[in-house]
Amino acid sequence: MKLAILSRAPHSYSTQRLRHAAVQRGHDVKVLNTLRFGIDLSGEEPDLLFRGKQLSTYDAVLPRIGNSITYFGTAVVRQFEQMDVYTPNTAYGITSARDKLRATQILSRHEIPMPPTTFVRDRADVIPAIERVGGAPVVIKLLEGTQGIGVILAPTIKVAEAIIETLQSTRQNVLIQRFVKESKGRDIRALVVGDRVVAAMRRVAQGDEFRSNVHRGGSVEPVDLDPEFERVAVRSAQIMGLRVAGVDMLEGRRGPQVMEVNSSPGLQGVETATKLDVAGAIIDYIDNQVAFPEIDVRQRLSVSTGYGVAEIVVHGDADLVGKTLGESGLREKDISVLTLHRGITVIPNPRASHVLEPEDRLLCFGKLEEMRSMIPSRRGRSRKVKRLPKNPIDGS
Repeated sequence: MKLAILSRAPHSYSTQRLRHAAVQRGHDVKVLNTLRFGIDLSGEEPDLLFRGKQLSTYDAVLPRIGNSITYFGTAVVRQFEQMDVYTPNTAYGITSARDKLRATQILSRHEIPMPPTTFVRDRADVIPAIERVGGAPVVIKLLEGTQGIGVILAPTIKVAEAIIETLQSTRQNVLIQRFVKESKGRDIRALVVGDRVVAAMRRVAQGDEFRSNVHRGGSVEPVDLDPEFERVAVRSAQIMGLRVAGVDMLEGRRGPQVMEVNSSPGLQGVETATKLDVAGAIIDYIDNQVAFPEIDVRQRLSVSTGYGVAEIVVHGDADLVGKTLGESGLREKDISVLTLHRGITVIPNPRASHVLEPEDRLLCFGKLEEMRSMIPSRRGRSRKVKRLPKNPIDGS
């Protein structure tokens, strides 16, 4: 295949290893500076320029986009997607993972275990927010911090309040997160490729430092993951729309606690610790996907007039409870069930014999009008625009 690696650091360990692994396997690979692209929207079809000239054809692109150029970098990746060039990490996935609040919202929606987290802006809400996550000590995180930068451990509520007030005065948005004491100074980085963890390491902080990032002087050691840690890591990456990701987890008393999903994980630490060819596993996965690529189902299926993708929740008092999918009548309404979500379990392409339970979530494709009719009716609202009152400001 012909592969483009998007990177502004061609001499970094990760970029060199990926390039070398691709060349070793006989692929044609180029490392392209992300900022040298131009997005051409003037023609009939989407196109890209590189250094002012039309870009040649590529089979796949592997984004290694730094935090400082997320907006432009994801625009370039999105253009590759529009040109039907395969990428293991979509622009949507990269953007979602970079925003810590957005990532936390998405993962919590799918019941991924994480340290209790809260987000507030008003000064009066800070202390109640800290108490909601379990009180001090508490971890304060900048939404766009990387490599441990912008992660602060506040030992008391007063210190936490002062730090948050200072950061917010400089227009910084921060998350407030429970400090998982039992994993102080240690975490696990699982390298997910496709639907499996190809390597994992434990990072241990140096001295009294509670951040275990290698960039902060932490040491690394290989680790054999428990099945639960592996399952949570793979599920987290897939939920974020990433097929190549580093998933950082704390070892809590109740099992894995996901901290972050990284869309451009460094390879030096994990390859050094495990002695495994992680770069080669990434290239092999991309090669296999180029021959049989995944597609954005929602985008592709939503172009038919009157049809679309929607999620139907089976409520406890609904007529669907206790019935099989075959008895549900969905087929007769021209609705196909793509996946059945039950708690943290996902059943793809469920059979007609599956019995529906309360709070099951059905991801469906079909007639939008029929699917809307299955959503519980809300209190009716008048569609007529009312006349403006005589005194519109005070309402008297």
